[in-house]
Amino acid sequence: MSRLSAASVPSSGKAAKWPSYRPQDHGSGIVHLGIGNFARAHLLSYTDDALAAHGGDWRVVGASLRGSPLAGLLEPQDYRYTLVERGVETKASVIGALHSVVSGRERIPDLLALMAVPACRIVSLTVTEKGYGLTGTGRLDAAHPDIAQELAQPQSPQGVIGLIAAALALRQQKGLPAFTVLSCDNLPQNGRRLREAVLEFAALTHDPSLVRFIEAHAAFPSGVVDRITPIPGKEVFELARAETGYDDLAAIETEPFRQWILEDSFCAGRPAWEAAGALFVPDILDYERMKLWMLNGTHSLIAYAGCLHGKAFVRDVMADPRLSEMVSRHLQAASMAIGQLGIDLETYAETLKTRFSNPAIAHATAQIAMDGTQKLPQRIIAPAFAALKRGTDFEPFAFAIAVWIAYVERWAKGLAAYEVSDPQGAVLREELSETSSDVDLLRAASAACPHVLPAELLDGKFGAALLRHIGTVRA
Repeated sequence: MSRLSAASVPSSGKAAKWPSYRPQDHGSGIVHLGIGNFARAHLLSYTDDALAAHGGDWRVVGASLRGSPLAGLLEPQDYRYTLVERGVETKASVIGALHSVVSGRERIPDLLALMAVPACRIVSLTVTEKGYGLTGTGRLDAAHPDIAQELAQPQSPQGVIGLIAAALALRQQKGLPAFTVLSCDNLPQNGRRLREAVLEFAALTHDPSLVRFIEAHAAFPSGVVDRITPIPGKEVFELARAETGYDDLAAIETEPFRQWILEDSFCAGRPAWEAAGALFVPDILDYERMKLWMLNGTHSLIAYAGCLHGKAFVRDVMADPRLSEMVSRHLQAASMAIGQLGIDLETYAETLKTRFSNPAIAHATAQIAMDGTQKLPQRIIAPAFAALKRGTDFEPFAFAIAVWIAYVERWAKGLAAYEVSDPQGAVLREELSETSSDVDLLRAASAACPHVLPAELLDGKFGAALLRHIGTVRA
């Protein structure tokens, strides 16, 4: 069987959807930093549909700053790949919106040049929370390897903040307009935080005129993204072959559901993403809290509880009645902490439980559990404070923190069958490995990561609930 490529044509009797436009007739207008599975299931999927509906030079140049085998898999396929949606039915689409991939540290100068040409009008990102190199307060983290190196050598960008600042500086020097910087990561107010980080970096490393240029001309819209995208297994490649009639070594799987909510603040145009179902709103905050507190927060709880109970996938957690009830309680508490949004949060919660239970999606709990110290402040701690302020049920948030502490403690003491992948892993291991009592464990966790477990949560009724749940989880 032949390999998927630009020369491939729909095979007789195969059900896959193919681009209804000629990808080669459309130039690139977006550079995407962090070209992984999620970007290909979300940003590229929306862009593919937008190109089919309204055209334009909006194909995407993907970039992996640290290098990825993905470039080697996609290049022989002319950057075509199959997106397999798995739910009640299996559907497959051949995506043509990816123009090319730039991969590796040695290609950063090439990438910088691509970001500094007139055709580049949007620079988007999916680099995970830790990829931004920010502290818990949103400032640049001087201890982050990329940030530290770039502050010392701003002419040699290594991470996304330095790269964006350098590209905007080049555009200013060339007399080119600024581009829109679009975060697709699960950060609260991701556009605002990204803007502040780029401005802070520019002020520290470049001529003051660059700060004025960015403030006056660049755009940083905030957005909410949502689509469960697990790491693909062998079965996905078999499904792609069955649906398209071609071998595709870069095929990925995802769920049928997708959601993208964006502030409509773009300084250099954008694809017609609304034709693909994207929602443009004047203020993202309410939607952001709904996504972070209900979906992402519950996902984190599922991940840590799943690892503790030997559940490999989210669907396995949902198949356990006791753990499924835990999920329902958390969703209810999160919706109460949010309050009234003009959105039916009860229906949203039921939709989430259905998605989590999807038997066709093998979303690994270990994958979701990564980088907990970067995720928990906005996913669990923020709604905990909101619940305390509103006087609503805070117990599920205390329980979720207790589950995370027990998850890390078991690993720190060498008792776990799983590995903890976290930027604060070494500190957590050192602080938690010798603890004995519940009180000692709680204090050690707070001392190791005060931004995850701030001191004000250790006192009063929340502290009492947290200590009680730690005792229950450890028992």
